[in-house]
Amino acid sequence: MTINYGELKRGTSIELEGEPYSVVEYEHSKMQGRAPVMKIRFRSLRTGKILDKTFQGDVKFSLAQVERRKVQYIYKDDLLYYFMDIETYDQFSLSNEQIEDKLPYLIEQIEIDAVFFEGEAISVDLPVSVDIEIVETEPGFKGDTAQGGTKPAKLITGLMVQVPLFIVKGDVIKIDTRSGEYLSRV
Repeated sequence: MTINYGELKRGTSIELEGEPYSVVEYEHSKMQGRAPVMKIRFRSLRTGKILDKTFQGDVKFSLAQVERRKVQYIYKDDLLYYFMDIETYDQFSLSNEQIEDKLPYLIEQIEIDAVFFEGEAISVDLPVSVDIEIVETEPGFKGDTAQGGTKPAKLITGLMVQVPLFIVKGDVIKIDTRSGEYLSRV
């Protein structure tokens, strides 16, 4: 199925040169007496890398036939990460390179969406926020308040984040997966 530029939306899955991409941003400009110019920023669904492309004139795009399924992360073995389809209980693995940017938020038993292209798992989509336990942080001191100060904390996944001074080792906190920032204590 093909769509034209006017039907593009953020998150639309497009196939370019045989690879699936997701639309991140797009801009359309038209100067008098010239063909319209479209600037589109894509994110590769396979690698997560950003691609900026400029198109001139009226361009049609092929929709990528991607499928998203609910899966559960079960374990890591060397450089492979294993997932299980929640409905069929089928297991599959993804390599370190395929999900590298998602690893700091991946904890065992988390339910996420897997992205399939042509029947093959190519990536995972994280929720907007995840709950992760703190394994190391400096202790809070009397007089520390919820307002004003922050300190570094190491999460069970190895990610380092800035947290308020009242947070202690063993607390479970909510992290924004888009920015890597602390949101709240759970």
